[in-house]
Amino acid sequence: MQHLSVSQYLRNHIRTVPDWPAPGVQFRDITPLLQDAKVFRVLIDAFVHRYMDKDMRPDVVAGLDARGFILGSVVAYELNVGFVPIRKKGKLPFTTVEETYELEYGSATVELHTDAVKAGDRVLLIDDLIATGGTMMAGKKLLERQGAIVMEGAAIVDLPELGGSQKLKEGGLSLFTLLDFAGH
Repeated sequence: MQHLSVSQYLRNHIRTVPDWPAPGVQFRDITPLLQDAKVFRVLIDAFVHRYMDKDMRPDVVAGLDARGFILGSVVAYELNVGFVPIRKKGKLPFTTVEETYELEYGSATVELHTDAVKAGDRVLLIDDLIATGGTMMAGKKLLERQGAIVMEGAAIVDLPELGGSQKLKEGGLSLFTLLDFAGH
């Protein structure tokens, strides 16, 4: 039996849904990665093993709304560090800072509690997928505005043709992704 790399193993469990949410879009659905306990463990372990070394270990993991919550909270738990949600506007109950970013058609805003991180905290920023990079860049700006150091952005999937990973790198964010998909 052929041994698959972690990247190929995970790729085999991502479902592509054509023409969703709009015609011409190839939606990369990561939910099958979460549904099978063995596959979910492989996914989480891929992130945990990268960040368990003291040089790469964050003080806090921040997850982007909503699938970044699933990944980020489990990775934070495994690393024995705190988890911070970065949410869509109007979803956090305490005082917040916000960052608005451009979408293909319009704009969106994300928020962070003002007491979520401390100055100097090393933060791993995580989401499921990098498309245009807007959400992750907004999260980076929020965390840095609070004095945190965003040590790296992480995601399962990069869609390089949409330019997000390049935009993030140009914006000073080091990236770690497990796999990429051509097309979008």
